[in-house]
Amino acid sequence: MSISILSLAVGALLILMVLTDALLARLLLTGAMIYLCVGFAMGPAGLEWIALDPMRHSSLLKGIAESAMLISLFTVGLKVGGVPLLDRRWMLPLRLALISMGVTIGLVTAVGVWGLGMSTGAALLLGAILAPTDPVLASGVQTVGGTDPDRIRFSLTAEGGLNDGVAFPFVMLALGLLGMHDLGEGMWHWWSVDLLWTSVAGLFIGVALGKAIGRLVVWLRIRHQQAVGRDEFLSLGLIALVYGAAELCDASGFLAVFAAGLALQRVKQIPQRIQAPPDTMLIPQAALTMATGAQISQVAPVAHVAEVAITSAAMTDAVQEFNEQLEKLAEMAIVLLVGAMLPYATPTMSVWWFIPLLFLVIRPIAVAIGTVGEKTAHHERATIAWFGIRGIGSVFYLLYAIDRGVVGAEAQQLITMTLLTVAASIVAHGVSMRPLMTWYKQRKTLAV
Repeated sequence: MSISILSLAVGALLILMVLTDALLARLLLTGAMIYLCVGFAMGPAGLEWIALDPMRHSSLLKGIAESAMLISLFTVGLKVGGVPLLDRRWMLPLRLALISMGVTIGLVTAVGVWGLGMSTGAALLLGAILAPTDPVLASGVQTVGGTDPDRIRFSLTAEGGLNDGVAFPFVMLALGLLGMHDLGEGMWHWWSVDLLWTSVAGLFIGVALGKAIGRLVVWLRIRHQQAVGRDEFLSLGLIALVYGAAELCDASGFLAVFAAGLALQRVKQIPQRIQAPPDTMLIPQAALTMATGAQISQVAPVAHVAEVAITSAAMTDAVQEFNEQLEKLAEMAIVLLVGAMLPYATPTMSVWWFIPLLFLVIRPIAVAIGTVGEKTAHHERATIAWFGIRGIGSVFYLLYAIDRGVVGAEAQQLITMTLLTVAASIVAHGVSMRPLMTWYKQRKTLAV
């Protein structure tokens, strides 16, 4: 297919989505569902405009999925960054991203070995691929940000941002069991590097660089009227800088980018924590020095606090707005490719019971175990249990595994299970999203 035809098709699709957005909402359809159908029509089963075999073109497809993941994780970090890191509200998404995801991986592994006839390594790989939830395709349940977000929306969004990075060590463990990664004697390399170092270092690098760059830009804009505008470059530059730094340090680039978005959003909250005396502007610096016998350098004039607040808020809001639009383009690209790759899946009878088992049994069990001890109402737990949407993270880790050397029947089984699960998730969760979130909102109102 020529570039001109592809350009024509994509352009028409984008304009169509703008014109029919309200109509799709009334029909309980989502943009992702349309992209999936269009991608399937453009693939080998239809017009044959896109013919990207996940076996033969894994490197190219992995690069596209990786870029989409970085954009989505940074955007998610910006959306949930309004809640302080030590706030109690982080407990629920952390439980979901750690405990519930671990339970999901374990249950899928057991089903893969005993129900699908897979080897332990391949079954664990399937569990690690399908365990991460997707915040992008769950746009209808995403938090809108701010310092006081809805608890369930915030938890689902933060879970999707965290578990994409947390899944990486389990992918590497599975590849090690398949003989494609060195786990070290007694698995020391996996424990120390793949699990602990990548996670901790990734978060540290992301927070440090996100906070440093954010404060630097605010300082330059206030003191020297420099670095004004070009927030799009700031967004893309920070993503590339953080990801590159993390990868060079063998840390998790995904967790680093998520943490960078979170830290950049926290820069917006810093001025609100500055407590300046109400009469600061009336007391000369020299008088304060004489009265206290020491040089006072930390007094923040009220006008300066307001200027910092306005500047930092304008920066983070502009970056978030740009990234949200970029996230929508990334969603379209990935879902189009998923639709185009569907003909390469080879459905078997096991698919028809495995996908419902994952959505209706494994996810609810994992959520129930992960939320033990949390004060969560039945309608809140039901909402969390259902919206375990699979998407970009699953596609990336599938392609990553194939690119690392998974081939043959095992690769084909992983391709089939992953692509059909993602496609089923796009349809099932997309159709149910609006009515179930309306139900959740009504139950929340009655509970109050």
